[in-house]
Amino acid sequence: MRYALALSLLAALMSGCASHKPEDYNGIWINQQAIDAAAKGVSLRQALQSYGPNLEWKVNVAAAQASFSNGFELGEGRLKTGDGQWQVEFGGDQTETLTLNGNKLVQTASPWSPEQRFQKPSAAAPIAARTGTTFEQALYSAYLGGEWKIIEGPGQGATVHFRDNGSLDGLPNLDRYALCLAGDCASMSGENDSLWLERNQQGNPWIFKRDGDQLEILQAINRSQPGDIPQLHPGARQWLLERQ
Repeated sequence: MRYALALSLLAALMSGCASHKPEDYNGIWINQQAIDAAAKGVSLRQALQSYGPNLEWKVNVAAAQASFSNGFELGEGRLKTGDGQWQVEFGGDQTETLTLNGNKLVQTASPWSPEQRFQKPSAAAPIAARTGTTFEQALYSAYLGGEWKIIEGPGQGATVHFRDNGSLDGLPNLDRYALCLAGDCASMSGENDSLWLERNQQGNPWIFKRDGDQLEILQAINRSQPGDIPQLHPGARQWLLERQ
């Protein structure tokens, strides 16, 4: 009798742990696994491909809305409740399923994407934030945050800061940057990582290579024919930076 009672109590306890209120889904969820992989100082493209393609979800249960960002596209869908899960319906009969596993939001495998896991950012993000910006800021901070010293190239010896809001100081004549996460810029640079550098809203794409605490920024050479889609390849090295 005691054994049966213990099993009954355990089952009830496990059931309680597995249940979630609808509002538990609310908020912004980011692909922390992709950020952690990139922060080790490897190829950004490989990290995003290994744990993507989606980088962030924003769920608003009260409004029956959910949206995701893959770094290029923004998908907006309608939430429908199910048995311990939520269905997100998009146009064209595409549906994604979201469940909670502990403190993780799980996007289950579907014909459109593999299973992916998301978690709340360490700093609370306002629900009004544009979908994708919270992931981007967390990635920028983890991947390029801190102080970098110019070892070779213009401004040698200067300290460079890549801010999580996309601002930049320390690289001569430049004040903004953006990492290429997906989309056209990724297609143009092939297997290479690329970023955009600008000043006063005028800039150019660059190829970069990250190896631990060293960052090479290389000229992006377009080898396509005039009128064709640009195909960017690494050219001469412009800067070699080292993280301090």
